[in-house]
Amino acid sequence: MRILVTGGAGFVGSNLCLAFKRDNPDARVIAADNLKRRGSELNLPRLRAAGVQFEHADIRDPNDIAALGPMDLLIECSAEPSVQAGYGGTPAYLIDTNLRGTLNCLEAARTHDATFVFLSTSRVYPIDPLRALPLETENNRLVLPSGATGTGWSGHGIAEDFPLAGHRSLYGTTKLSSEQFIEEYRAAFGLKAIINRCGVLAGPWQMGKVDQGFMSLWAARHLYGGTLSYNGFGGLGHQVRDVLHVDDLYDLIALQLNRPELALKDVWNVGGGPDNALSLKALTDACASRSERSLNITGNPETNPADIPWFITDARQVSNAFNWHPKRTLDNLLDEIFEWLEAQRALLEPLLK
Repeated sequence: MRILVTGGAGFVGSNLCLAFKRDNPDARVIAADNLKRRGSELNLPRLRAAGVQFEHADIRDPNDIAALGPMDLLIECSAEPSVQAGYGGTPAYLIDTNLRGTLNCLEAARTHDATFVFLSTSRVYPIDPLRALPLETENNRLVLPSGATGTGWSGHGIAEDFPLAGHRSLYGTTKLSSEQFIEEYRAAFGLKAIINRCGVLAGPWQMGKVDQGFMSLWAARHLYGGTLSYNGFGGLGHQVRDVLHVDDLYDLIALQLNRPELALKDVWNVGGGPDNALSLKALTDACASRSERSLNITGNPETNPADIPWFITDARQVSNAFNWHPKRTLDNLLDEIFEWLEAQRALLEPLLK
């Protein structure tokens, strides 16, 4: 069996490569990546040690994908992952990678009759309706009033039927457009495709930045030193996200691939859910406790046009369909991140401080 993971040297891609190789030792697992994102090169020794084949390739170039040869399973993890990408400059790289690149991968999957797994995003849901939710402040975090509900939203989070009308960021638009092309390939060519709308993913080996990977960023700044700020929505750190350990994502994909007749039918919201949600203020407290360091975190009240104050994934549909539930708690996740940052300090501190 040949498994191709595009973006295979990135955080999610590399972890999926390692897990697939571990559970399918006879499979040929190929990680394809252009190594544009700083820190992705640090995953190459891990991939090599596990027997994963690395190929330098750029999904924007169909010739690069063709040179990788046939595959039975293609997992599309490559992306410009920042929701702030394209603002204040040209969106060319974002669009070429997240849309044109996905189309090139779709063509490869169609040509070789491969199963296609697409990692979409919760940011396909539009910004203005999410900002219009009736949020209240409670215990240093934003919450919905008890019992409040509407179309596609409730205390369980944002569900797949949340209305899609409105703008959603340039990043979210590339992902939603890719989803729609996948639907067309399903209908026109019988493509076997799984679409997972992922919320925040985290874990060791995520090279956190201000605009993406906030769990690792927060932990690294507390451990190594540096500055942080609460950006937007008053600068108080009350905004909320749910977080999913990347290993829990792998567990779900493995279950989906074992039940393709079900997995290929729908679009699935995938996230940590209410039990694995926290505010930035709560994350600060947890990091301060683990690092025994308190940072003077400044507040920037101005809100980025692409930002949202609250998002929790309603993953009940995928949980019920595949009897899947996240196994790793937020405490487990943070403990693993801090252990990784300590163990790899000499390698990571120059990058993440």
